[in-house]
Amino acid sequence: MKNKHLFLILSFLLVVLQVQADDLDDFIRSQMRKRGIPGLSLAIIQDGKILKAQSYGFIDKEGKVPVTANTLFQAGSVSKSVAAMGALYLVEQNKLLLDEDVNIKLKSWKVPDNEFTKDKKVTLRGILSHTTGLTVHGFPGYAVGAKIPSVVQILDGTAPANTPPVRVDFVPGSRWRYSGGGYTVMQQLMEDVTGAEFPEFMKNNVLSPLGMKNSTYQQPLPPELAKLTATGHYSDRSLVEGRWHIYPEMAAAGLWTTPSDLARFAISIQNAYAGKTGSVLSQSMTRQMLTDQKNRDGLGVFLQGDSSSLRFGHNGRDEGFDALLTASADKGQGIVIMINANDNSHMMGRIVDFITDYYHWDGFPVKIKPAAVSVDPHTLTAFEGRYELFNNRIVTFEAENQRLFTLEDGFVDEEFVPVGNNTFTSTDRNVSVTFTDDSNGNVTGFTLQDKDQGYERTVPRIGPLAHGHQTHADPDPSRAPKIMAALQAIVKGGKTLEEASGLTSGAKRDFAGGMQEPETLKSLTFIHSENVAGRGIKRHESDVSEIVTYQLKSDQPDTYILVHLTSDGLVTDCDLVEK
Repeated sequence: MKNKHLFLILSFLLVVLQVQADDLDDFIRSQMRKRGIPGLSLAIIQDGKILKAQSYGFIDKEGKVPVTANTLFQAGSVSKSVAAMGALYLVEQNKLLLDEDVNIKLKSWKVPDNEFTKDKKVTLRGILSHTTGLTVHGFPGYAVGAKIPSVVQILDGTAPANTPPVRVDFVPGSRWRYSGGGYTVMQQLMEDVTGAEFPEFMKNNVLSPLGMKNSTYQQPLPPELAKLTATGHYSDRSLVEGRWHIYPEMAAAGLWTTPSDLARFAISIQNAYAGKTGSVLSQSMTRQMLTDQKNRDGLGVFLQGDSSSLRFGHNGRDEGFDALLTASADKGQGIVIMINANDNSHMMGRIVDFITDYYHWDGFPVKIKPAAVSVDPHTLTAFEGRYELFNNRIVTFEAENQRLFTLEDGFVDEEFVPVGNNTFTSTDRNVSVTFTDDSNGNVTGFTLQDKDQGYERTVPRIGPLAHGHQTHADPDPSRAPKIMAALQAIVKGGKTLEEASGLTSGAKRDFAGGMQEPETLKSLTFIHSENVAGRGIKRHESDVSEIVTYQLKSDQPDTYILVHLTSDGLVTDCDLVEK
């Protein structure tokens, strides 16, 4: 009889677990459909072990070859976290020092000295925590078949490199700024110190010891591994030509891996943090890795939570691929998600929230469901428009059914419900926005409050949605031909851009490689102009005074372009939008 009761209990538990798994799988598939994601792979860590490794969808939008747990994805900037472990390993081997001038051990290339490095030098600690003052935020990679530069050519910005030179442009240690260029300096430093190729060093000293057998920094991939990869898709779900890009900037963006392998990496950090075996680093070095250096940035990982709920992780993006890793420091929990698309939504965050909720994890933020109030439809419509969430990062709100929804890549993303006349709260996160206006009642921005992160800041308004707006007479029609010439120069890049007038120096520098789309510009039709002077909008190091919206005729379907102008009428940036 006891055996029968035990069998019934076990059967009941299996049913409960199956229901939970079905709920999770159903939620993920619904999110993928909502966002048009071709394929997704994930790994869930519980009690310091991989609890679930699951794949969904297909390696490309044709839907013929399914993603498996062994399908390789590009990790994007999660590559930095794994590379950081390799650098910290060298510190523990006394081959590198965290606070030493990197030029002492660099052989193939040196960080050029200038007025910013006179008293403060670039150090490995600064590189790992993005506080060195080194330039170049990220890398677009190189198309399959294109000429691939050496690391030294990338660092100097010489052909065939497609990014500017990596240089110091503020005093090291004085502030935080993300720099993929810094990690490329670190890659060269590690090769110079070890005498080994970066992929070989990482395989022998990090990947293999951690059991990351499906991971490699090889760029380009050898044929036997290339056939195991997913295909990248851009934010409009078009295919990346050649299936993916090649990243000689390996430490910054060049890791091919799986969620299960990245979970093993996270578990090794958890084990070392607790003083257990199974890691490349010691407990003391791991605790340094998870210590805030500046701006909630450790050494190669970003930090969240407080001392009782410390979490580490990193997001990643390469052309056509996005990734997310988040894990607790001491609770044995974690999640890795990888997709074969660039998706600017909160989809992966919603999946994380869903997982932490039904596993009842207490080390992650608890989502509070807001209670909605009624808002006048006319008032609601006034909040529609575009806002400068971060530098060069727009958030778009559209009103519908007593709600505000953000739009990302042409898809509806996050829902905000009204909790006051001008305050809205996300249904996905513990985030609220309170809209502000000027003396004439015109909306000028909103105050963003993130309760989980514990911060509040102002987000300026860029302008209204173009969709539904009638064309108006341009108050300054003489500038349209000048703007058109500047935009055409941005598209072409190179010498055409260098010799063009009507552009800021920052735009000329940052668009040196040209702009991918639209390939041709045929005409501009004026739609709207917004005076944004004093709102704190800055693009390519120039203050934006006015943003002009044009309907655009090009080789692409008709769309709209936002042109960012300085007070003296120079073009400093542009954004293509759908409405």
